[in-house]
Amino acid sequence: MQNKNINRLSQVKQRLSLSRSTIYLLVKTGKLKAPISLGARAVGWLESDVSDFIEARVKASRKA
Repeated sequence: MQNKNINRLSQVKQRLSLSRSTIYLLVKTGKLKAPISLGARAVGWLESDVSDFIEARVKASRKA
């Protein structure tokens, strides 16, 4: 079973070392799964989605 922890934007920014605008660009282009709604004005990303994104980037980087 995958980890169901939720990361807020600040945690995702730190983990990916990317800016807010870059993260949302990745979501828009389908490279990173969209965040889930936590409430009226709050979103978060599943930790497993962030980990999957990192693994995909590592694999793509090492194939080159």
